[in-house]
Amino acid sequence: MKQSTLYTKTRKTLPKDEVANNATLLLKSGFIHKEMAGVYSYLPLGLRVLKKIERIIREEINSIGGQEIFMTALQDPKIWKKTDRWSDEMVDIWLKTRDEEFGLGWTHEEPLTSQMRHHIQSYKDLPVYAYQFQTKFRNEPRAKSGLLRTKEFVMKDLYSFNADEDGLNKFYEIAQKAYMRIFDKVGLGKSTYLTFASGGAFSKYSHEFQTLCEAGEDTIFVDKKKKIAVNKEVLNATVLKDLGLNRKDLIETKAIEIGNIFKLGTRFSKSLNLTFKDSKGKEQLVVMGCYGIGPGRLMGTVVEVLSDKDGMIWPESIAPFKVHLLEFKKGRGANLYRELIKKGVDVLYDDRDASPGEKLKDADLIGIPLRLIVSEKTGNKVEFKRRESKTAKLLTQNEAIRKSL
Repeated sequence: MKQSTLYTKTRKTLPKDEVANNATLLLKSGFIHKEMAGVYSYLPLGLRVLKKIERIIREEINSIGGQEIFMTALQDPKIWKKTDRWSDEMVDIWLKTRDEEFGLGWTHEEPLTSQMRHHIQSYKDLPVYAYQFQTKFRNEPRAKSGLLRTKEFVMKDLYSFNADEDGLNKFYEIAQKAYMRIFDKVGLGKSTYLTFASGGAFSKYSHEFQTLCEAGEDTIFVDKKKKIAVNKEVLNATVLKDLGLNRKDLIETKAIEIGNIFKLGTRFSKSLNLTFKDSKGKEQLVVMGCYGIGPGRLMGTVVEVLSDKDGMIWPESIAPFKVHLLEFKKGRGANLYRELIKKGVDVLYDDRDASPGEKLKDADLIGIPLRLIVSEKTGNKVEFKRRESKTAKLLTQNEAIRKSL
C-alpha cells in the first residue's frame, strides 16, 4: 500500500482525558479514533492488526473443534430473567433501551444456552464447541485504560457443551493450551502466566491469563519457575497448599488480564432447561464451560508491553504490514515496491512528499517490524533495519527482498 493514499495521518494532539500509553500511541499513529470515553473506532492500520489477531485466535479455536457462529447483540429480557441476570441489582453494566424491551449483550451464555435446546437432545449430539467474534456492550464506569477497558469491544467467546464433568475437564485443558499458543503467536507468551482465580459457585478455581505489565489493573503473585500465578484476591495458605507453591518463591507484580476460562457446570443449563437423554434414555443436564479473549484488549496489551519511547514495535504475526519502505528521494523506491509486491510481501510504501526526519519519526511510531530505506546515500543499495534494532546494514535489492520474505 502506498502511504500517500492512506487517509489517516499521525497526530501530535490527543484528547485531554487520554492517559493510557496504549491509547496514546494508537491514537497518535492513526490506528484508532476516539469517539467518546471507552469507545474507539478502528482505522485502516488498526483494523489490519485486529483482523490478524482474530485470524490467529480463529485458527487455534478451529483446531480444537470450535464451530464459528455469529449471534445478535440485541438481547431478549425473558431469557436473562430466567437466570436472574437481567436486573441492574444483579448486573450493573447493562445497556438497555429506555423501556427495557431490549438489552445490548455483554456476554452470551443465556442466548446460546437457550438456542442449544433446539440442537441438543441426545448424548449423540454432544459435545458441541461454539464460538463467535461479537461486539459486546458494557456500561463500564472505569473506561480510562485505552483498549484495555472499554464500553464497546469485540470478544471471542467460546462455549463448551459436554455430557459430563469429565468431558468438560478434558476440553478445559485443551482450551487452556490453545490459549497459550495464541498468546505465544501474538508476542505475549514470554510474559503471560496461567493465573488461578476464584471459581465462584461453579468450581474451585477459574483461570485467567495475566500478562506482566505495570499498566495492569490486577495484582498477581508469580512463580516464574513453575510458570503459574495466583490472583491476589484468592491468595491464602489453602491455595498455596493446593497448588504446591511456596510463598517465598512468589513475586508480587501488576498484570493485565488478556483471557479467562470458567467451568460453568450446570448453572445455565439448569436455569434454561438444556438437557439431553443419555445412553439409557435418562434426562441429564448439559455441562458447560466458557472461554473469553478480547482481540482489542490483546492489541492494547501488545502496545503496552512491546513499545519503546519512540513508538510501537509490532510482532510480525500481527503487524499491519511486515515491511515499511521509506523513500527519501522521489521515485527511488517504486521499483523495489513493485518487486516486493510481486513476491507477496505485505509492504507499506512511504512515497509521501515529506522530509526524511518526518518519515523516520512516523515509521518509529507506527512500529512495522522491518524497515527498508532508499535514498541518495544508499546509492544502488538498500538500508535494512529491524524496528527494535539500533543498527542498520546496507544490502543489495535482491538481498533486501530475501530478508523481507
